Amino acid sequence: MADPRILSRLEAAIARRRAADDAQSYVAALHRRGLPVIARKLGEEAVETVVAALSGSHEETVGEAADLIFHLLILLSAREVPFDAVLNELARREGVSGLEEKAMRSERDAD
Repeated sequence: MADPRILSRLEAAIARRRAADDAQSYVAALHRRGLPVIARKLGEEAVETVVAALSGSHEETVGEAADLIFHLLILLSAREVPFDAVLNELARREGVSGLEEKAMRSERDAD
């Protein structure tokens, strides 16, 4: 089983790489191109993950899912959203059905 702290280590590595030289770091280069480019790349990775899930092998699906999570962490970094905030939101939702959560968000958005 993989170390559950891998996401924390990856988040820290992304934070360090943001300050690196673009020629030395994909993360730095992506950050310098800005949030719209990062968001578009995340969208591409999401589509590739879906395609792999529908028609690819197990290994392709795993690889694309890893790419998706990596690029999600880059997007969160660009927005200065710590991954712990996402984990806290998941913990808040734990035990709440998806339908209940959606209804609560709809009520909150209507206010």
